[in-house]
Amino acid sequence: MYYEVRPKTQNVEKDIIKYIKSQGNKSGIVYCLSRKRVEELAESLCINGISALPYHAGLDPTVRSQNQDFFLMEKCDVIVATIAFGMGIDKPDVRYVIHNDIPKSLEGYYQETGRAGRDGGEGNCILFYNRKDLQKLEKFMQGKPIAEQETGKQLLLEAASYAEGSICRRKMLLHYFGEEYNVDNCCNCDNCLHPKNMIDVKDLLCAVLELVSTLGGKFKAEVITDILMGKDNIETDAYRFEDLELFGSVTDEKEIKLLPAVIRQAIVDGYLTKKIENYGILKISKLGKDFLAKPHKLMIAEGEDFSDSDDSDAVAKGGGSSALDAELFSILKDLRKKYSKKLNLPPFAIFQDPSLEAMCTTYPITLDELQNVPGVGAGKAKNFGQEFIDVIAKYVKENDIIRPEDLRIKTIANKSKLKLEIIQAIDRKVDLDDLAISKGIEFSELLDEIDAIVFSGTKINIDYFVNEVMDKEMIDEAFDYFKNHAETDDIDAALNHLGENEYTREEVRLLRIKFLSEVGN
Repeated sequence: MYYEVRPKTQNVEKDIIKYIKSQGNKSGIVYCLSRKRVEELAESLCINGISALPYHAGLDPTVRSQNQDFFLMEKCDVIVATIAFGMGIDKPDVRYVIHNDIPKSLEGYYQETGRAGRDGGEGNCILFYNRKDLQKLEKFMQGKPIAEQETGKQLLLEAASYAEGSICRRKMLLHYFGEEYNVDNCCNCDNCLHPKNMIDVKDLLCAVLELVSTLGGKFKAEVITDILMGKDNIETDAYRFEDLELFGSVTDEKEIKLLPAVIRQAIVDGYLTKKIENYGILKISKLGKDFLAKPHKLMIAEGEDFSDSDDSDAVAKGGGSSALDAELFSILKDLRKKYSKKLNLPPFAIFQDPSLEAMCTTYPITLDELQNVPGVGAGKAKNFGQEFIDVIAKYVKENDIIRPEDLRIKTIANKSKLKLEIIQAIDRKVDLDDLAISKGIEFSELLDEIDAIVFSGTKINIDYFVNEVMDKEMIDEAFDYFKNHAETDDIDAALNHLGENEYTREEVRLLRIKFLSEVGN
């Protein structure tokens, strides 16, 4: 049995699909905590070419039984399931068990992973983990009897200790169940095969414990880290924490990144406790006071990545990758310039720079692949894409480039529900002010959504709104600027040219949308 814990990011679905595809047609189980997640992930696997079926207690008994039989008879490769699946299942050749979420206890985890490799063959156990999931599970315990909450919390802490620990996974599991494993290196878990660089955080833990003690155990971990980092916010301002000696005492970037891991490790090791009756409140324990009185080494893995952060910003910015192919970027910019002259359009109306940069990291060579580039939808791919992918394909062939193996993960359509609703509302000529209010977003946020729609190549008509709120002379002047004078689509540059006293930022954004939709799409 091979055990591994991987950081769970916003791309966990993509990571799961990549792993399953790497396993060919081998049998596997993916465990999720909720029925909703089971349904979503099973559907996502299917639309990405993986033979998968869902299994949970909410399914019709006939369907549930049929899905189980299909898995046993190898009519499907993967079962996506809650813990309702597996009791009494005797399929010897399950080659991998993936946990989409951290289990509620190590007992459950050990039992579920034990369904892999029962025939003595390989059995890979992959757990995706971050602290955000841990916090969700802790919140679910609220409202239950205090004793039950306490027990559940301790089970979760044991699971967290396993996930975040840097010693042999096998040793940790066996120790939990009262067995000793005296081998230094099992050679079959991520920690043994890829040892992490350990760092002593004794001083950092002392700062945390001292601050928690000084504050009398009344605040959450987020407040503790904010005080140590010297961050100003509503809560810290209200209590005048800036007068504390420890306020702003942690300034080193590496230590700032380690703070959440240190607090989590302190809770796991018993130096800190969380107040059950008031979720999230930290208190120092007797063990913590003893540590302050006589500090000793506390080693944690440097560079842990189990925080709640994700890479959504990088995705939104169009995939700024350090592997940008500068030569191809120059070629594509020249091609865009040629298109620009030929069609008498500004370059940004064809493809924006972030879209070109993404092309130079992913090397799309089909129109379908091109549509996965940020800022390129079906419209732009159809209007401008063919020559670009032809150039990229030729470049890839001539330079023997091995394209990234990242999968194209097809997504379920309802993830673009808001954009679809906006397009439908504009088709019905709903005033944009009213549309923003109905969606519960600011007008500027609505314009962000419409920008994304238009930049991806979808043609929309907002004349009904623009003509109502602006004079024809203003519209014509701005249209002429974007068509004949603008070097970029930058709003500040447009305001500077058109006059900030004549136009508002929102008006210029509306007119840029109108221009791009009419001439670029």
